[in-house]
Amino acid sequence: MSEGDSVGDSVHGKPSVVYRFFTRLGQIYHSWLDKSTPYTAVQWVVTLGLSFVYMIRVYLLQGWYVVTYALGICHLNLFIAFLSPKVDPSLMEDSDDGPSLPTKQKEEFRPFIRRLPEFKFWHAATKGILVALICTFFEAFNVPVFWPILVMYFIMLF
Repeated sequence: MSEGDSVGDSVHGKPSVVYRFFTRLGQIYHSWLDKSTPYTAVQWVVTLGLSFVYMIRVYLLQGWYVVTYALGICHLNLFIAFLSPKVDPSLMEDSDDGPSLPTKQKEEFRPFIRRLPEFKFWHAATKGILVALICTFFEAFNVPVFWPILVMYFIMLF
């Protein structure tokens, strides 16, 4: 590999200013995420607050129904993944008697492992709300639709 071929390298082999900026920004972001991990109640309160701000904004502006519908579908998908087991018991090749308890000392009994852990669920839900909130600042995302149809679609998917 020659100079300048790797990601973020400038012509002289040093990382570019833009690459260093975004790398540092990512490190700061992950540092804040790591610091917020023990405070699950605060995380969910902030997410509910953002959700409330989004709902008030959409209500006052009377629009952005497609964005709201997409946010609802996103949250529904995340919620289903959160409630689903990591391994589908119906696909396991056990006997027809159903699941059994561990029979060896080394086997660990895990009754339920989620496909989507709570932290990732919170993180994805919060990012979704923030993206939807940002979309409400651009008129291009305010697609005129008959919103009761979207409500019926959402109820049917739910």
